[in-house]
Amino acid sequence: MFELFSYGDTGWGDEILRGLAITVQLAIVTLPVGLCLGFLAAFASMSKLSALRAIGFGYTTVMRGLPEILTLFVVYNGVGLLLNAALKWWNPDATFIDFSPFAAGVVALGMVFGAFAGEVLRGAFNSLDVGQTEAGRAIGMTDAQIFRRIQLPQLWRFALPGLGNLWINMLKDTALVSVIALSDLMRMTKVAVGVTKQPFTFYLAACLIYWAMCVLSEIVLAHMERRANRGIRRA
Repeated sequence: MFELFSYGDTGWGDEILRGLAITVQLAIVTLPVGLCLGFLAAFASMSKLSALRAIGFGYTTVMRGLPEILTLFVVYNGVGLLLNAALKWWNPDATFIDFSPFAAGVVALGMVFGAFAGEVLRGAFNSLDVGQTEAGRAIGMTDAQIFRRIQLPQLWRFALPGLGNLWINMLKDTALVSVIALSDLMRMTKVAVGVTKQPFTFYLAACLIYWAMCVLSEIVLAHMERRANRGIRRA
């Protein structure tokens, strides 16, 4: 059995590791995209302008109500069509551009992560003490200074558990990109199963790899939570 995971022509170890590297890259690149969208959605949902509130709540409601795989298909096919239509409008002689499966995965998973993160961040914002913001304004601090020095450190502490759960879910959801031909861990596992006819062995190995990544993430997140809550007295 161990020969199946060896390197070279006789094993699938190097292919599995390359797929794992792509999975990790996809998750790491998607995280800041999702966080940026989450902050934008949270700010829009709490805006004093009704139009921005409608956009914020509409985005989070729609994206949280769609299956992730359907969002992935829509982004992969729809964005590609829009890009090529825009290029044809700009330059009729332009050649067809194939939308990258990696980019499609980042956009789709980032949109889903951002919708859920927006609700987590909105809840964290609502947990902040309004009196601290008013005190900051009373001593002449700008809104940017209030956000950076007063709100953001506390916001991070309140939102971290929810964002950590979203990260782990997103890490597992990267397996969905295998359906659009991205050579991630899941796709390379499927290829190995198709060639070797050993589904239990390779799918079990993939399960253990995903589980190990989630356990490692939980250890890191636990350390981050302890650091974020340092100096906070427990009841």
